[in-house]
Amino acid sequence: MQVLLLFLKKYDWSGTNGGCHPMGTRTWGGNPGAALPVAVEVLRRGPVTRAEVGRRLGLSHASLSRLSNPLIERGILLETVEERDGNVGRPSKRLDVDASTHHFMGVKIREHEVIAAVTNLRGTVIASAHEEFRDTSPENVVEIVARIYLRFSASLKLSGIGIGIGGCVEKQRSILSASFLNWNDVPLAAMVEVATGAPTRVENDIVALCKYEDWFGSAKSDARFAVITLGIGTGFGVVVDGTELVNDDYGVGLVGHWPMDPNGPLCHEGHRGCAAALLNSDSISRYVSEALGRHVTFEEAIRLAEENQPAAIRIITDAARGLGVLIAAVCNLVLPDRIIIAGEGVSIATIGKRAMIERALSLRAKGTTLPEMTFSTGENVHWAQGAAVLMIQAFVLGEVSGPIGS
Repeated sequence: MQVLLLFLKKYDWSGTNGGCHPMGTRTWGGNPGAALPVAVEVLRRGPVTRAEVGRRLGLSHASLSRLSNPLIERGILLETVEERDGNVGRPSKRLDVDASTHHFMGVKIREHEVIAAVTNLRGTVIASAHEEFRDTSPENVVEIVARIYLRFSASLKLSGIGIGIGGCVEKQRSILSASFLNWNDVPLAAMVEVATGAPTRVENDIVALCKYEDWFGSAKSDARFAVITLGIGTGFGVVVDGTELVNDDYGVGLVGHWPMDPNGPLCHEGHRGCAAALLNSDSISRYVSEALGRHVTFEEAIRLAEENQPAAIRIITDAARGLGVLIAAVCNLVLPDRIIIAGEGVSIATIGKRAMIERALSLRAKGTTLPEMTFSTGENVHWAQGAAVLMIQAFVLGEVSGPIGS
């Protein structure tokens, strides 16, 4: 609801890319007041019936018509007809928006790679790219982002750039610390804006992923959900009523050393059986390499486990069992409606799903169950998709309106 109230004050959306308004443009402005929550609801969930919009916003049929009809007349909302395939009765009409009117670029910065995706107004990926690098200096990474932006903007009008990065971020502008790149106090948003001329927002990558899941992803109908990410590190995020729970400590890996197995292996900081020791991709790679007497990458370890290689499947299953400990803690402390497991290491959860669930249930009170579990694809472009939603939100909230200096 807080987001919707902000819409009422700030929203101003205009564009000419692919619009079908009679004048060739759409403009959200002129203080439309109480009509804005309707438009936002349709943006996030359309195509959607009027009845569902009214139910979610607590509006009567008459009130919804009074609010939505001017939006349809102005071209902000579209009214579509659902075919009934010969069934008796009037065709069902649904409300929608034209998501192709604006495009955004999302960027995920990894240890040696930039992954970028262009999305439409609903966060759907329509193009992607990646570029590896060795020089981890901020200047070089910004140059890569600018190069990819220039490539995409040659054929698409981009309304801004969102960047997700593992670390502590201040006010969606600066990187306070990103240890994997050895960055401290980097004004990344300003640097990218200078290099591209495009408005830019920066955020912790897990927070950005939470924003996507909340607005357009599998949790958009959930009041409270948690995200656990697996890969080079273990990440965690919680969203309650559309708000990510963060503070000044967020981004330093608060669950990376959550205890899972008191008899487990040591992590690099000397913690026995913590999340880093059991779940991090480099740890799993090391354990499988030691077992097989040769170097094995994390990707190969996963493949071997899928092929039921004895050492690999045992290591992955043990990791999944440890993940079950974390899931039980999340359920007991947060009471989520859904838990989303994401990141390039999501295969740990899918391969060891049975062991993971059994362990989680064993640590919950008798009679309790686990919430809905959602597994992401594990593709890195999903991170970039989350980053794009940073800019989508900034754009629709009226915080930015176009290229810097325009």
